[in-house]
Amino acid sequence: MFQEAEADPSLSQVEFKRLEEQLRVKLVNEQYRHLKQRDRALLIMVAGIDGAGKGETINLLNEWMDPRHIHTIAFPEPTEHDNMYPAARRFWMRLPQKGEIAIAFGSGYTRLFHQAAKKDLDHDQLEKNILFMRRFESNLVANGVQVIKLWFHLSRDAQHERFKTLLANPSTAWQVDKLDLKAHKKFKSIRRAGQLIIESTDAPHSPWIIIPSADPKIRAVRTAQTILRALKTPSVKVPPFHDPGALAPLNNPRNPLDHLPESATISKPEYDTEILQWQNRLAQAVRSKRFKNKALAVVFEGMDAAGKGGAIRRITRAIDARQFNIMPVSAPNPTEHALPYLWRFWKNVPGHGRISIFDRSWYGRVLVERVEKLIPRRDWTRAYAEINDFETQLTDHGILVLKFWLAITPEEQLKRFKEREHSEYKQFKITSEDWRNRRKWKSYEQAARDMFTHTDTPTAPWHVLDANDKRHARVQVLKKIVQALENDHD
Repeated sequence: MFQEAEADPSLSQVEFKRLEEQLRVKLVNEQYRHLKQRDRALLIMVAGIDGAGKGETINLLNEWMDPRHIHTIAFPEPTEHDNMYPAARRFWMRLPQKGEIAIAFGSGYTRLFHQAAKKDLDHDQLEKNILFMRRFESNLVANGVQVIKLWFHLSRDAQHERFKTLLANPSTAWQVDKLDLKAHKKFKSIRRAGQLIIESTDAPHSPWIIIPSADPKIRAVRTAQTILRALKTPSVKVPPFHDPGALAPLNNPRNPLDHLPESATISKPEYDTEILQWQNRLAQAVRSKRFKNKALAVVFEGMDAAGKGGAIRRITRAIDARQFNIMPVSAPNPTEHALPYLWRFWKNVPGHGRISIFDRSWYGRVLVERVEKLIPRRDWTRAYAEINDFETQLTDHGILVLKFWLAITPEEQLKRFKEREHSEYKQFKITSEDWRNRRKWKSYEQAARDMFTHTDTPTAPWHVLDANDKRHARVQVLKKIVQALENDHD
């Protein structure tokens, strides 16, 4: 794998100048064509042996291309704020939009390489992290982000000479620190770790390219040629990711819509007592010391007029407005449309001590987008696995994910639609689109059944509630949230 790079090939100055002139013109032209088409984003992940000149090369590329449309992403040690969220979030927040180019130093691979280089290697944990990276990259490519990964490599002797040269010059000595010198002593183990990770995560849709790096001229040319090739070549279609673990369809034979309890009602006096009781307990739970290292994501789905807004208001009435965020989900805006589907939901996941309430959610992909044929079948069928993986990352970080489907009958929906039409206070809630959606009741119901089959997981189960009686449904929502918070233990 590293034979050519460790032979430390070089390039003459004459040949370099000839290639440089050609590459600069082609790169800028392709960059602007890519920017104009906006059919995909290009993400370049950078890793490699210490002292291989990664930063120097990327700086040179910024000179050769238009740097205004290249986003360089560095991932230092996570801050206290970063640690409030799942680790993947800060990477999601830096993803390039379609038409843009991003160059990421480190990212999740730094941790992987360090793990693989350890003497007391935890093989199970390493395999889990490798699977995560493979799923993550498959998800990105399937959602319009082209991924290439560059490994900068040179021989151990060339690394030693480079460190000596840098240290000899006061203006470059800062580029070498104690960790670099330590890495030189552990060259063989780092090389072995690099080979393991590259072999485990190389894929046609997100390939690794080895860049010989002893000679800065050939290093610059090979890097430029690789990026030019990526800009000219459309991203490879990602095949279905096979993971025998959490991403497999659940095929749950028990569908919640088939087992709804008999319609329940609650009297007004009883409702007033119970709603206040559960709101008080909710207020205590989210202000407790234990919740400071937890978070809560509440998802509401259901047919139009099922009572989602009313249930949300009963939750927020018990909570300090500074502690929660409500995300009403509609069609993506141009920025959201230019990024992978889950980006806008990663943006709104709650940090420690916070609550996010989603009035409709990421399930729009397998509900409205499926029924209205806004996306191809392959996109919504793949989305079940992407959603399960997303929710697993949230729950692994200590975020309670509570998903509610408020179920009403077609007869009850018709009654509520007519009430809205005759109420000055509620007229804004009823539109021609609501009536059009009603005609597709059976299609939405089938989509919901499939959604439960594939996404009703042990860590993020669906709570399907009979909502024909709004008061009963509101009490049940609060009760489920409070019980989940009070019963949640580390």
